[in-house]
Amino acid sequence: MSETTQNTTASLKLNGLFAFKEGMATVYNEQGEAIPVTVLRYEPWFVSQIKTNDVDGYEAIQVACTPKKAKNSNKAEQGHLKDAGFENGAQFVKELRQAAPEGLKVGAQVSIDSLAAGDIVKMTSKSKGKGFAGSVKRWGFAGGPASHGSKFHRRPGSSGNRTWPGRVMPGKKFPGHLGAENVTVKNVEIVQIIADENVVLVKGPVPGARNTLVKLVRE
Repeated sequence: MSETTQNTTASLKLNGLFAFKEGMATVYNEQGEAIPVTVLRYEPWFVSQIKTNDVDGYEAIQVACTPKKAKNSNKAEQGHLKDAGFENGAQFVKELRQAAPEGLKVGAQVSIDSLAAGDIVKMTSKSKGKGFAGSVKRWGFAGGPASHGSKFHRRPGSSGNRTWPGRVMPGKKFPGHLGAENVTVKNVEIVQIIADENVVLVKGPVPGARNTLVKLVRE
């Protein structure tokens, strides 16, 4: 990232932002009540493209963060992100679906003040991957009796049909890969924004492991 771009572009406020999960903590409100919060680390994001209905068929603002090394970048991403101030590619390139604010230019830095304490946001992140799981763990099936020789404990149980259609219908709840999927949580409260430390505190837990990228959009 070039120093010139960082110094000359003004911060701008959008309808949301992206941050990285750090872990959980506890803060206290004015009434002395303990509030469980998740600490999110905000890193500088820069506008890399402005999408419009005329050109792209929808309105969005593309933002990029964390420069790549030259050996890990191809010419296409180098050319695409050059105007945003990146010498090479970026590790993270994401979009926020919204109309572009007046006067927005490529290279502008997204402000952490896009969100404020008390805002209610929709939060999206990737949950922890838990590998291959059975139907009891994956779907919450009750299973069978634990004793008395039933021989039916944590199995899926009956899943087929009769002679017609004579097959298992798609979408049945079976054992399979658990986790590692995008999870959206609505009505999440922003507890505090600590701009000096680039920290966002949201109420409650956030899906995913440490350093998971979290999307926050004001509802």
